[in-house]
Amino acid sequence: MPSDQNPGTEPHKASLEEFERSSDRRPPFILTRTEVKLLGIAGVGFFLDAYDLFIINPVATMLQYRLYGGHSLPPNLEGLLKASANIGSVVGQFAFGYLADSLGRKAVYGKELILIILATILTITTPTGSISPNGSLVYLSIFRILLGVGVGGDYPMSASVASDRANIRKRGTLLAYIFSSQGWGSFVGSLVTIIVLLCYKHVMDVEGKTSKVDGAWRIIVGLSLIPAFATLYQRLTLPESSRYLATQKLQTDENTVEELKNYARATEGDHNSNNIGNQPTDEKPGVGLQSTSDASSHEGKVEHSDKGHEIAGVAAKKAHFREFLHYFSEWRHAKLLIGTCACWFLLDVAFYGINLNQNVVLQQIGFDGSSGSSWQRLFKIATGNIIITALGFVPGYYAAILTIEILGRKWLQIQGFLMAALFLGILAGKFHTLSTAAFVCYPAEVFPTRFRAFAHGISAAAGKAGAIISALVFNQLSKDIGTPAVLWIFFACCVAGAFFTLLLPEVKGRDPDLILIEEMKEGRKSMST
Repeated sequence: MPSDQNPGTEPHKASLEEFERSSDRRPPFILTRTEVKLLGIAGVGFFLDAYDLFIINPVATMLQYRLYGGHSLPPNLEGLLKASANIGSVVGQFAFGYLADSLGRKAVYGKELILIILATILTITTPTGSISPNGSLVYLSIFRILLGVGVGGDYPMSASVASDRANIRKRGTLLAYIFSSQGWGSFVGSLVTIIVLLCYKHVMDVEGKTSKVDGAWRIIVGLSLIPAFATLYQRLTLPESSRYLATQKLQTDENTVEELKNYARATEGDHNSNNIGNQPTDEKPGVGLQSTSDASSHEGKVEHSDKGHEIAGVAAKKAHFREFLHYFSEWRHAKLLIGTCACWFLLDVAFYGINLNQNVVLQQIGFDGSSGSSWQRLFKIATGNIIITALGFVPGYYAAILTIEILGRKWLQIQGFLMAALFLGILAGKFHTLSTAAFVCYPAEVFPTRFRAFAHGISAAAGKAGAIISALVFNQLSKDIGTPAVLWIFFACCVAGAFFTLLLPEVKGRDPDLILIEEMKEGRKSMST
């Protein structure tokens, strides 16, 4: 980088210029082999998150026919069943987010997937034939809370693992790809429901054995174990992020600020030691971090550099809650956390309110399954679910992938909230449906590596609090004030989310670790003065 650069240039942007001149200049949405591997490891978690969280909607409908002769589930137990995974998610997001920052990504990653696998197995063992119907719902809810702990833990873990390793020029696109796995999880869940129901058509519709639906919902839930087991080994053996190790050195050795600035300048991602099976490329002397895009053309055995071992050796001091509180005690940092928490809370109030209760909305658009045999009703509801998913979630995510590095996160999130508000307004006023627009997840990009996972976990937990509220009160509110009125509440939440987004900075090309370094230098100068 030229030494005579404009002193007024923002350091976190100017320091990227030298690296980006030599980086991969293909469009951001074209992923390298290494990035595809990272997408597979982290994206499967978000796929399972959506699959496991939303699959409870058709499963709850099936349980009506297995446990209650086709009648509605008891309102309180239905609310608990639909909210249970989100209740566990709050715990998982706090716990795994903090542990990922304090112990390191490698020490924690994969453990959340083990919880998901265990909880899924326990869920499909629900003894519907030997305990009361209400007891079955309580049993199922308990283990879905455990499932939620694992699902919640995956949010900060996968987002942080990906953000730590992402090339900054493509970081938003890679995260959008990973979050798009949620759309595919919801879509595949709906598709699997249709396929399994078709397999059960003869026994349920022709032979009239409606109780056989008990096997259908267990198959639908159990199929999520396939991608979970397929990804477990990769997660458990994923090396530590060099960016994370570098931030530990930053905290333990105050004389290494300039060296760490070199790391942060060239990183835009991860070092060869954690690029999932890549040899190092040619890199500049003194630079110990490289991007996934630069490393992607060198496939081979993972090698750990001496620099990486050196960093690991001094990374003894872990992130502590006191440090987290100190960092966010400053308003300039606290307002970012408030913004991400508020946006995620408001989004999930509407998002989960609609999707955990799609049956209520489907009643208004002709896919409520109000007529025909038990199987025909279930199949019609499943068809309505996949229509909503196919028309909204998947296209919305890919619209974000193609435009996120062009439009920026802030504008895209604002228009996403406003578009969702528009569609909710149409749905409330006309009762025709379109799904929500794409959203951008800020926490994985706006916070420095040292506090990224915990801050992301807190933001996601705020979202799950909104989801819990929606799951618990949607049905009752719909009965008290009508579904259109509830949808207008969701409309207001989306508009408010657009305003809270104004608290957040644009994070395109922004390296929060470089900003943290500059803030530390300013703090030391102030103390010495």
